[in-house]
Amino acid sequence: TMPKEPAVLRQNILDTTAALLACGIDPKKCFLFRQSLVPEHAELAWILGCLTNVPRLLRLPQWKMKRASQHSEGTVGLLTYPVLQAADILLYKSTRVPVGEDQVLHLELAQDIAQHFNKKYGEFFPVPKAILSEL
Repeated sequence: TMPKEPAVLRQNILDTTAALLACGIDPKKCFLFRQSLVPEHAELAWILGCLTNVPRLLRLPQWKMKRASQHSEGTVGLLTYPVLQAADILLYKSTRVPVGEDQVLHLELAQDIAQHFNKKYGEFFPVPKAILSEL
């Protein structure tokens, strides 16, 4: 949600990919791709954002904490980032999502968005459940 120099962003992508491979992710057994090259993530985020009310996003603790670190000026990208996370989850019709304690509220938002969408347009998205781990 913060602007990055293009060269730094490219290096971060390479470093993250290397770290995933070093952790044992086997590209023969799973798909590894650059999410920013899949326009459907942003497209679904826009659709879901049109179904999500602003007061709900303003209550999320991550918004409050990060906004404070940005000198009380949060960006639209920061505010709507949880909707993008919901799109990332729902786009693939995920049923289980590994999350840390700090992301439980964002997953709950994804669950609420899925339920709201399904109520309005018919059953389409599974409601994802959290896989919590202490690690």
